[in-house]
Amino acid sequence: MSVAPSENVDAAELAKFAALAHQWWDPESPMFGPLHKMNPLRLDWIDRMAGGLSGKRVVDVGCGGGILTEAMAERGADALGIDLGDKPLGVARLHKLESGANVDYRRVSAETLAIESPGAFDVVACMELLEHVPQPARIVAACAKLAKPGGLIVASTINRNPKAYALAVIAAEYMFRLLPAGMHDYAKFLTPAELAAFGRTARLTVADIAGVAYNPFARSFRIVDDTSVNYMMAFRRPRDD
Repeated sequence: MSVAPSENVDAAELAKFAALAHQWWDPESPMFGPLHKMNPLRLDWIDRMAGGLSGKRVVDVGCGGGILTEAMAERGADALGIDLGDKPLGVARLHKLESGANVDYRRVSAETLAIESPGAFDVVACMELLEHVPQPARIVAACAKLAKPGGLIVASTINRNPKAYALAVIAAEYMFRLLPAGMHDYAKFLTPAELAAFGRTARLTVADIAGVAYNPFARSFRIVDDTSVNYMMAFRRPRDD
């Protein structure tokens, strides 16, 4: 699949997810199983930060196969999922037909949608995407434009430090085989300070930050104060913006 040069996307990253797209809704998939296990936790956090999702207009940036998109719709949100991967979107649309979920999907970049629909969403979610794009600051800026004044933007990614490399790459990809080898590029990981700086540049205010820890023996995730590996950060767009 060809990608326009102006699009903020790595064709090799799209190819990785395209090759595994058929596994997206398999809760035991090595690639997407962890997302299924993590989804209730991140959904609850977004719901709490948003003061409830029911009746809110939300966009899931980099939605992939739609795991989070459908979950937000189940909480009563008017949900749109966007992605640049044709195969993951095809899987998302097929699952929508099977589940009857009240969601829409579009193949469009966050930057383009922000031009088309500025200030259109109460909640903007950007989960597990920033570490896969060439220019993550552009995604954060687009998310800021998509949010209504007073709206919520939630992003999740992986910290960049030796502990994160040991756990998110060496342990997850090679020791416990939680993810396919080569799935992550350590150089693209973002520290919380870097992500917060992207937000400030986009005129956003950090509302909260939470770590996400995985127990490989219980095969479960939990919210923790430790943000040294996986973490979520919530921003607010100023109401007077």
